[in-house]
Amino acid sequence: MDTEAQHTERGPSSHTDPDRESDTEEGPRSARVSEDSAASDEPDGAPSWRRTLLVGAACVAFLLLVSHFVAQPFLIPSRSMEPTLQVGDRILVNKLAYRFGDEPRRGDVVVFDGTGSFVREEPEDDPVGGLLRDGAAALGLAEPAETDFVKRVVGTGGDRVVCCDEDGRLTVNGTVVVERYLVPGDQPSAVPFDIVVPPDRLWVMGDHRSQSSDSRDHLGSPGGGMVPVDKVVGRADWIAWPFGRWSGVAGTDAFDAVPAPPTGGHPTGPAVPGTGSRG
Repeated sequence: MDTEAQHTERGPSSHTDPDRESDTEEGPRSARVSEDSAASDEPDGAPSWRRTLLVGAACVAFLLLVSHFVAQPFLIPSRSMEPTLQVGDRILVNKLAYRFGDEPRRGDVVVFDGTGSFVREEPEDDPVGGLLRDGAAALGLAEPAETDFVKRVVGTGGDRVVCCDEDGRLTVNGTVVVERYLVPGDQPSAVPFDIVVPPDRLWVMGDHRSQSSDSRDHLGSPGGGMVPVDKVVGRADWIAWPFGRWSGVAGTDAFDAVPAPPTGGHPTGPAVPGTGSRG
């Protein structure tokens, strides 16, 4: 009897306390929730760097597309276009300027591929390196290819361009051109020339004539220093960098009075004095 009584008294105490049971279950439940949260965070956090790379790649691809079809950044590497453009300027070249039937005009500042006119065509030694360099140049992060040039259009197809007259000035189709865009103190040219621009060709010169290697330097080369119109990349319309020079590339009225070339051509042909030198 005593034994049964003792067992009877112990019976209630042998059940687990409800409060303690809830505490016991809460601990593992909290641990499971934390583990589940950590596990669920991994898939979301792990690919974050992938998303960053994808966004970055998409931005670069977009910029390359814009650069290829619409507007290309171009780094100015030399003093040949001072004071209009300065070393280190990053300009935006409008590739749509001549895309729909329009052609370069006298006074336009253009970027062109000089292969075959200013430089000889040479095979690329390192295709991968060339591709990377072209991509960086397309984004304005590196100097342009050695075949790319920026100059001002002075004569278009049919024009007769002569330098210099008795007063040391440039003439186009017999009309004096007052070139206010030149570096103060620079001559229009130290190299005399008298040329007629063939159809679909351009005669181009730098604004800093004493520092510019341009059409004058290739008078005796195949093509006579003339740039094919279809080699023009686009028109330099804006200076995008540095911010202190953020502006449009100034136009000029220097050629407004120049008449169109005569329908039958000029009465005298070009008198090319031979291979020019930098002047």
